[in-house]
Amino acid sequence: MTISRLVFAATGIAFLSATAGAEPTKYPLTLENCGETITFKAAPSSTVTIGQAATEVLYSLGLGDKVSGTSVWFNQVLPEFSQVNDRVERLADNDPSFESVLAKKPELVTVQFIWHVGPEGIVATRTQFHDVDIPSYVLPTDCVAKDNTVGVDGTRSKLFSTDAIHQGIRELAQIFDIQDRGEELVASLTEREDKAVAEAMALNLKDVSAVFWFSSAEMDIDPYVAGRKGAPAYMMGKLGIQNIVQSDEEWPVVGWETIAKANPTLIVIAKMDRRRFPADDHEKKLEFLNSDPVASQMDAVKNNRIVIMDAHAMDATIRTIAGIEVLSKSLKDFGLAQ
Repeated sequence: MTISRLVFAATGIAFLSATAGAEPTKYPLTLENCGETITFKAAPSSTVTIGQAATEVLYSLGLGDKVSGTSVWFNQVLPEFSQVNDRVERLADNDPSFESVLAKKPELVTVQFIWHVGPEGIVATRTQFHDVDIPSYVLPTDCVAKDNTVGVDGTRSKLFSTDAIHQGIRELAQIFDIQDRGEELVASLTEREDKAVAEAMALNLKDVSAVFWFSSAEMDIDPYVAGRKGAPAYMMGKLGIQNIVQSDEEWPVVGWETIAKANPTLIVIAKMDRRRFPADDHEKKLEFLNSDPVASQMDAVKNNRIVIMDAHAMDATIRTIAGIEVLSKSLKDFGLAQ
């Protein structure tokens, strides 16, 4: 048997094992979701998404025909979903109005961030949706072991894990009664993550550190960088990289003098289409790193050890797996193997 057939056989066995226990959803279905109890009498016929991560999970599950409206975009949709996404109305690039969501008459609102739909949601509270008989589902990635009342983007009580991504996939698959697709997607993401981690571990890294720069409110002020318990911290931990930032906040503000003193081995910068802040533009980030009198003195800048990563991979989303792959490959490309 050839190597390719062995891999295919192993993947097939893993998939069969993953889906063997999947059973049809029994309605009414009741779930506990981010502090709320939600009940479905049947699979929703349509949903509006508030958050790109929610949109791409549904597309990945083959539910594009159920999505009637999207909002809150950081980057272009994943290429494989461009055609289905072209058929779906974009209610807003950023925050949609409550009225625009209601106008689509969804049977479910699927949400990425609690600050959009939550106790003080800027779009609406969950109660507002529930009062008009529209259940809301928030991805567990934004509430599992996380306090969204502390810090601008919330604070995690323990390290994020891709288990939270898997939980969201499985629960949405259960809501729509497509458990087999959910298990297939989880198995695929797990296989990709395991492969990237194994490749990084083979490098036998020693004393490698990093900082993840998402954006800055202004180019000349302190940046938003990844804390020690979010998705970037998970990536670093899995790949044997030390995070120089020790805050539990999701995206704390840290001064360039502090970052330069820590002198990380590599710098990971976010690339996005959003232009809420000047530093959303990754080219401006690069210009700053090479011209600022403090930042330009870091070894990572002098040696061009700068990783450009999809901003959405830095959030807790299915793109986090691609982020792990990009970071793992960069470790080898930078010649950091021992």
